[in-house]
Amino acid sequence: MPAVKLSFGGLAAQSFGFVFANFGLFFHLVTIPWIASLMIRLLGSTMSRDSLMPMLIEKAADMIPTVMFMVAWQRVVLLGPSRVGRLPGLGWSPRETAFLLYLIKIGGFTFVLLAAFVLALGSIDPEMLAAGAAVDPEVARRQALAAPIGAGFTVSIILALRVSYGLAATSVDEPFTPRLSWAHSRGNAWTIIGVLFLIFFSSALATTMATLVVLSLARGVLGAGESAAVITWTAAILVSYAGTAVAATAQALIFRDLLGWREGTPLRALEQR
Repeated sequence: MPAVKLSFGGLAAQSFGFVFANFGLFFHLVTIPWIASLMIRLLGSTMSRDSLMPMLIEKAADMIPTVMFMVAWQRVVLLGPSRVGRLPGLGWSPRETAFLLYLIKIGGFTFVLLAAFVLALGSIDPEMLAAGAAVDPEVARRQALAAPIGAGFTVSIILALRVSYGLAATSVDEPFTPRLSWAHSRGNAWTIIGVLFLIFFSSALATTMATLVVLSLARGVLGAGESAAVITWTAAILVSYAGTAVAATAQALIFRDLLGWREGTPLRALEQR
């Protein structure tokens, strides 16, 4: 039995509750990363959309402001608002570098699989999705090639979710590795995966709903133009950052509870569990 047994409901409630209770602080910390992500989205909109690769490039670039925000927010959760330091987006330090390197370790392979899946699948002709449309042998071949890559992508996401709470260690300058995250999560793996999946799924759903609602309202007022698109992206990115804050909170709480982390005290050793 693990020394600490995480509660699915308690962890989810604390994560959402913390963000809602600190919404003013959230707006203060997210402002610059939010603007940076919007600029990246605007630049991304100028790229060709013949394939999904430009979207992957845009997402990779967007990790920079996201990392700066997540580091600051996890420090709020673990250390309090007074220990954030500079406003996220105003600089980059070894702390953000350590966070990004850990993120690459746990998610880099997943991103590579996603890119391979996109390349294998290629562009999809909307006419091929119509009922009764003839099956293109080349499309069928690409889909058969992409299927095992997609399966590997799904498995890699599950594994990454399990060890992602170690990101919080880098936010408070604790040396940590995915191997340690894996070892300390024994007995709580499915709780961690389930809570983070719920948060990311809820965030994606909320972002989609915000996009549809704001786009409908903006088009009704401004018409189907660039202004409506910019307003929609602005709202959707903010909602997405709110979801990121909930996920970062959950990761910080998991790290604190599993490792018994308190500032200035050693982490809980594996042999004591």
